[in-house]
This record gives sequence, structure tokens and C-alpha cells, in this order.
Amino acid sequence: MQHDQTAETSPSHAHELDHAWLANLVRELFQTEQSARRHPRIEIQRLGDVPPALVLRAVAAHADEALVALPVVVTEEQLPVSLGGRTVGATFSALRNQIVDLFLTAERSYRATLLGMRHGVDLVVLLEQVARRDRADALADWCADWLARRRPLLADAEQALSWFAQNPERALAASERRPLARAFHALSVGFERLADRRRRTTPRPA
Repeated sequence: MQHDQTAETSPSHAHELDHAWLANLVRELFQTEQSARRHPRIEIQRLGDVPPALVLRAVAAHADEALVALPVVVTEEQLPVSLGGRTVGATFSALRNQIVDLFLTAERSYRATLLGMRHGVDLVVLLEQVARRDRADALADWCADWLARRRPLLADAEQALSWFAQNPERALAASERRPLARAFHALSVGFERLADRRRRTTPRPA
């Protein structure tokens, strides 16, 4: 007996699949933009009034605007306004700030923030294409506008990495100024120096 795949490949089934996928991507976008409004501001507080912080301020402001406009657009397309996604994004940001960043230098913390920004751009590129396929044109147009603004900001943030190269002491300092963060940073630097010394003194195999 042959399996009837008509229902699986029908236009209505394809639309349901695309719409469900779109809903999942939208939830992820709420999470990502919540992080994009929070992480840059944390970096700004740590870095002070320097070129990388100025770029991140613009990113955070754009994320603020996105989180105001996005619920209107997704509601129009009958997609979920993900309060849960915002909560998850805020939770991840808090965990990173309280735990992960204890082990990071200033430049590594900044590059971690850049990584999240690149993830957001990749996500919106895919979201726009799936929205077009699902004929969610309002959302697709919103994605195109978002990309037109966020991509240049990401490029500016990448260019601002040169500031760290020009300021090595600031770049290699602990990202957090709390005593515990400084202690972890000093410990990790000590281990790195010890490992480097052992590599230099260990004879190479013939």
C-alpha cells in the first residue's frame, strides 16, 4: 500500500509549515533584539566614552525602536508577540553579565557582543526570505528596513575593533571592574603565562 503524500505536499500544508517556522523565527528575534538592547549598554558602561561605545549606543537605540515596531507588524501577520522571547533574552543577558563576563577581557566581551549582532543579522536575513515565501509582506518589508539600518551599524562596530588594537592595556583588562572579575582575570592570565612558558621550555620531539 502506497503512502499518500498529497496532504503533506499540498499548498495548505506548505503554508502551515512556513507559518509555524515564521512564528519560531519571530520568537527568536524578540529574544535576539532584547539582547541587542541590553548587551551594548553593558559594554558602554564598561568602556566609557570611547569609539566602540559610541557605535554600540546606536545599536541599542535601533533595538529599542525595533522592539516597539515589531509587535505591531507581527500582530498584523497573525504571529505571536513573544513576551517569552524577551524574558529569555533578558535572562541570557543577566547570566552573561553575572557569570560569563567574569572570565573575559574587554576586547573578548566586545567581540562576544559583536557575535550576537551578527547572529541577529543572519536571523533577519532568513526571516525576510521565509516571510516572503509565506506572503507575510509587511513583516518581510520590516525585515528589509531593519537590515538596511543594522548592517551599517554592525560594519561600524567591526571597524571599531581597531580601537582595541590601539589600546592594548584597555583591551586586555578585565571586562568587569568588580573585584571577583579582576581575580578571575588575574588567575586566567597567570595560567596562560604558565602554559606559554611550558610550551617554550618543553623540548620538541626529534
